Amino acid sequence: MLIGYARVSTTDQDLSLQLDALAKAGCERLFTDKASGVKVDRPSLAEALHFARAGDTLVIWKLDRLGRSIRGLIELAAGLSARNVDFRSLTDGFDTATPSGRLLFHILASVAEMERELVKERTIAGLAAARAKGGTGGGRKAAMTPDKIDTARKLLAAGDKPTKIAKLLQVGLSTFYRHCPASAGLPD
Repeated sequence: MLIGYARVSTTDQDLSLQLDALAKAGCERLFTDKASGVKVDRPSLAEALHFARAGDTLVIWKLDRLGRSIRGLIELAAGLSARNVDFRSLTDGFDTATPSGRLLFHILASVAEMERELVKERTIAGLAAARAKGGTGGGRKAAMTPDKIDTARKLLAAGDKPTKIAKLLQVGLSTFYRHCPASAGLPD
């Protein structure tokens, strides 16, 4: 039996591309997760692995959908192999039922991990460069600028209510209170 597994990292991402490819490949049973590949706890992956029997093939759309580290991927593949369950990646074009497929799996797992490490290094270097130029080094811009904080303090001193000030400044009430904590005890 061909058993399909699809995963996206966040709940706003769409599984349809992967599910269509798995169905086209002939998967009779599909399992899906919406969780980061770094997370060890992926309930549907665990269910798919439990469901697989000797002679079955676990099919994925792409190697990175299954895991993030070489060690994790190799342990998973070894566990499947010990149970006589094959493993196939549609996009990466390998099938561990063949010796060349097993070799390709190990090479691709290594390349995928190296790529993630390079992205991580570039991100860290970019954030450091932004901080060196006086930036925040990433993240969203502050909703409460120094001008807004100054305006908020003046309006508070004039007797305006926190909810009215937050609405006027177009920030959430919790954001307002975080920047003007002394106003927390005032009536809204």
